[in-house]
Parts: sequence; C-alpha cells; structure tokens
Amino acid sequence: MELKGLLLDYAGVLDDPGDAISGAPPLFDVVRCARRSGINTALVSNADALGDPEVMGLFDTVVLSGAVGVAKPNAGIYLLTARRLGLEPRQCVFVDDLHRNVVGAVAAGMVGVHHRDVASTVTELVALLDLELPT
Repeated sequence: MELKGLLLDYAGVLDDPGDAISGAPPLFDVVRCARRSGINTALVSNADALGDPEVMGLFDTVVLSGAVGVAKPNAGIYLLTARRLGLEPRQCVFVDDLHRNVVGAVAAGMVGVHHRDVASTVTELVALLDLELPT
C-alpha cells in the first residue's frame, strides 16, 4: 500500500528548529514538499487551539484534541484524521516526539515515526514518502 498521508504533531516536532540557523523549522519544508508531491497532510495536536495561521495553512486539515474531544494516544484521533484526509489509516505516516503517541497511531493502523531529531526524521520521511527535497 502506497503511503499518501503525513500527520505531524506540532510541539516538539514541527516546531523543532534542528540545526537551522534562521528561518522556518526544517520540517515546514518537508510538509510543503509532501503537499507538492500529492501527499495529504495533517497537523494533529493535543492543543486546544493554535494561533499561527501560517502553520495551519501548511496542512490540508488540522485536528486539535480540544476541538474534537479525543486526544492522542486514543485511536479515535488518528482514525478521524485519516477520514478527514480521505485515506485509510494504513496509508498514513504519523510523526510525534512522544513514544506513547506513536504507539497509539501504530495501533490504529498507521506507520509511526518517533521524532528524536530533525535529521533522522527528515531522512525517514524522505524514504517512506519517496520525497525529493530541494537542496
């Protein structure tokens, strides 16, 4: 089954600056590249709200636990997000810095990536989603 969805957590993942000296965190570029490549994208957060329209505009859908009434690592939040993207869970990759949230996504049928640092996460996503990042 081809992977067609990329779901990312915000705090600790998307906002991780990695080794970037300035500018947007590196995973912003991964999300943009994924969307250009036809991958559906979602932000999945246990936050009640996000105030940054630029961040929210990067994604096809934003799922906030405070708004939907179910939080990570409950399978319901992953299943809801996949449905919003029009995908089956097995077509989705979920990235989070908390191991328990990755385990929850995997239990819901997704491919899980445990974010430990930007470089290894980018390498894994490029391989899983067959992305070609701009140099």
